[in-house]
Amino acid sequence: MGMTMTQKILAAHAGLPEVKAGQLIEADLDLVLGNDITSPVAIHEMDKMTVDGVFDKDKIALVMDHFIPNKDIKSAEHCKCVREFACKHEITNYFDVGDMGIEHALLPEKGLTVAGDVVIGADSHTCTYGALGAFSTGVGSTDMAAGMATGKCWFKVPSAIKFELTGKPSKWVSGKDVILHIIGMIGVDGALYKSMEFTGEGIRYLSMDDRFTIANMAIEAGGKNGIFPVDEAAEAYMKEHSKRPYKIYEADEDAEYETVYTIDLAALKPTVAFPHLPENTKTIDEVGDVKIDQAVIGSCTNGRMEDLRIAAKILEGRKVAKNVRCIIIPATQKIYLQAIEEGLVQTFIKAGAVVSTPTCGPCLGGYMGILAAGERCISTTNRNFVGRMGHVDSEVYLASPAIAAASAVTGKISGPSGLE
Repeated sequence: MGMTMTQKILAAHAGLPEVKAGQLIEADLDLVLGNDITSPVAIHEMDKMTVDGVFDKDKIALVMDHFIPNKDIKSAEHCKCVREFACKHEITNYFDVGDMGIEHALLPEKGLTVAGDVVIGADSHTCTYGALGAFSTGVGSTDMAAGMATGKCWFKVPSAIKFELTGKPSKWVSGKDVILHIIGMIGVDGALYKSMEFTGEGIRYLSMDDRFTIANMAIEAGGKNGIFPVDEAAEAYMKEHSKRPYKIYEADEDAEYETVYTIDLAALKPTVAFPHLPENTKTIDEVGDVKIDQAVIGSCTNGRMEDLRIAAKILEGRKVAKNVRCIIIPATQKIYLQAIEEGLVQTFIKAGAVVSTPTCGPCLGGYMGILAAGERCISTTNRNFVGRMGHVDSEVYLASPAIAAASAVTGKISGPSGLE
């Protein structure tokens, strides 16, 4: 049998002519990623190793994004640890206050990830870079430490599920709705340790921001990675953002997939994931009357320019509902600046929203939007587990920027079409 995209990339990085699902391999790494929460653990593990420095100072990215600017003494100490490590080893791609962003939006923007790469990151949403045709996956901090020291990582080659996307999405249906629909269909363990490979003519109707969102949430279906074919849109993105050479891999015609799903994008509706799992999905016309206390628009899933433009389009000339807190977080400094230049930030503030410096912040219940008992939040983030954004008796509903913005205006979970 032939190989999938993921299997071809892994075979090339393992120096093997072919690999098969379930095979254990050691692969060379193009990039090792860590953040202010996971990197200190990896750094302390490296201290125990008999290694002299890192394998390549240009192939490590350390992004301070979860508790930046520091929210307390502990987060400040964590960042100090990483800052000193980056200085000691002259890490080229170290991003701190003033030149940072949420890691999974920042790295593609900085041109650090391209098609054909193998990327590991001590953060589960490292699978985002599959939107560019790379194999990228989250690992633990110990694996990150080994990767920084050796430039290699062990993998069990994943089997694959194919998602054949057809049709053109209707207005207000975005990449977030696509991936929520898929997770609702197959469940949070439906792709456990499998490669989620997206194909089909429908992909051409998905922007790069849509694809980043879909790949980002592959982990929410249990996937080892999500990956898209490299088309003109992906190549244009890489040529705009990166000077690195890239390599395009295509699945063999006889590649083996455990399951094949065909999804008609034209049939999808705006979708919301109810508490307390991303698989607990309902279309917007099934939601009912769900009042909210907070709306969050941002994160590594939906904090890019397209997301902010959609939110601004809905908030333009409108006001956030009384007793609703609307928090908007551009994913990177560059996106923040562009949002200012396009007048989006003015729109948000006039509507009664607040705009934050780039941070993961409320997504993981870190800061900048913690929920009290009984409060409900509509959020463009990626997880809605019990206590994810604060109190265990709070509730998080996952949705697109369009739904989050519309809900902020109405005070209850609403679709944007109702405001037209």
